[in-house]
Amino acid sequence: MLWGLLEGLLGHACPGCGGKLDAPLLCFACRQGLKAFAAGEMVYLGLYGRVGGMVRALKYRRRFALASLLAKPLAEGIQARGWELDGITAVPTLLPRLVLRGYNPPEVLAQEVARLMGIPYRRVLRRIRYTPSQPTRGRARRRLPEDLFVPVLRVEGSWLLVDDVLTSGATFLRAKEALLKAGASRVYGAFLAVRDPGALGPYR
Repeated sequence: MLWGLLEGLLGHACPGCGGKLDAPLLCFACRQGLKAFAAGEMVYLGLYGRVGGMVRALKYRRRFALASLLAKPLAEGIQARGWELDGITAVPTLLPRLVLRGYNPPEVLAQEVARLMGIPYRRVLRRIRYTPSQPTRGRARRRLPEDLFVPVLRVEGSWLLVDDVLTSGATFLRAKEALLKAGASRVYGAFLAVRDPGALGPYR
């Protein structure tokens, strides 16, 4: 509570609603509103318009501790689906981006989900190609290179693939394909936010 008051005095707003920060990192109202939604073999915390501020705080403002708050409802949503998971991994970023930022937000989130669920986290994939940002409108999914990601480990069983935002779905699809090539028999998805609900359609 004291840290929340200190952040408030420093002028920090809640990244969830932009209002007064009456608790560390995320206000009480936004904390209480965190819940996971399910769509087929995917879970997510909400549409980008609702939870995008939290995503940006984790991704660009180095609010690492937010990962534990956001991972909890995701883990609960995954457990509610009854998926039998053998491992958890994240959609990787390019090495220059990782060096520049110092961390990969999906990996920070995935590691927290893995810790909460008691499931091993592994870096299974490596990203080897740059692509421009995915379009946020219109579901004419741009073809991405098939070798956008490559496996660096062999795995087996069912895996959870974590990303921060599902935009057009093209990047997730390429990462999923690479994870299947690594040996996974089934791949589920987990996200903080979904920009285009239509991107969930092909994976129902």
